Amino acid sequence: MSLKRQSDILHAVRESGSYSITDLAERLAVSTETIRRNIRPLIENGSLLRFHGGIMDPDHQDEPPFQRRMQVNRESKRRVAALVRGMIHDGDSLILDNGTTTTYVAEALRDHSGLVAVTNSAQIACRLSSRNNNRVFMAGGELSGDDAAAFGAGSLDFLRQFEVKYALISVAGVTGRGDLVDFHLFEAEFSRAAMKQARETWVIADTSKFGRDAPVRVCDLAAIDVIVSDGAPSPEFARLCRQADVRLVTPP
Repeated sequence: MSLKRQSDILHAVRESGSYSITDLAERLAVSTETIRRNIRPLIENGSLLRFHGGIMDPDHQDEPPFQRRMQVNRESKRRVAALVRGMIHDGDSLILDNGTTTTYVAEALRDHSGLVAVTNSAQIACRLSSRNNNRVFMAGGELSGDDAAAFGAGSLDFLRQFEVKYALISVAGVTGRGDLVDFHLFEAEFSRAAMKQARETWVIADTSKFGRDAPVRVCDLAAIDVIVSDGAPSPEFARLCRQADVRLVTPP
């Protein structure tokens, strides 16, 4: 076990407040297992705190859960967002749901102009509104204290007033069977409503989502048009996509 590596881990986490295991491994050019081995004593002595998918500085433990999730696999999410940025054109219309990856997409689209964006996320609305003649429509409803997103019948009724070119949705996982799944029923309902109002549905997901299960089914592969990810899925899943006529967009 390397004391220098532990020092590098502490420096990285204290610099940003939190870090995912995957991004730390990429930053330090080691395996995720090496990171887990090195952080174990740091967690035991209280220098770091663990959360799902990553670790954080104890001084940042009061940070809102959404901000912590923004740090999980953030470099992967930024790569996904960069791909989407090249696929969206000025003047396009789109619906974005409240996921962390869609929030990174909103940041990546800040220099686009004339966009018409519909969202239930205050995080996304703030990133896109009042810039370059973009028009942002914010769905109403019951506001989640976690991520400042609106859900419920009001947000679904609001969506039905729009017809857009693209629905960009994030999911908790894409199962080995090809089902798109989420953790919460209200998030799945919003995704399905968004899909009905769009000519094309794009699922934006980093590779950690492939093969991951969650309790609520959103839809099957045949219901979407594109998956944008930071890396290629397994050959078996790529075959399922071809059978469902779903286009996979990954970095060259």
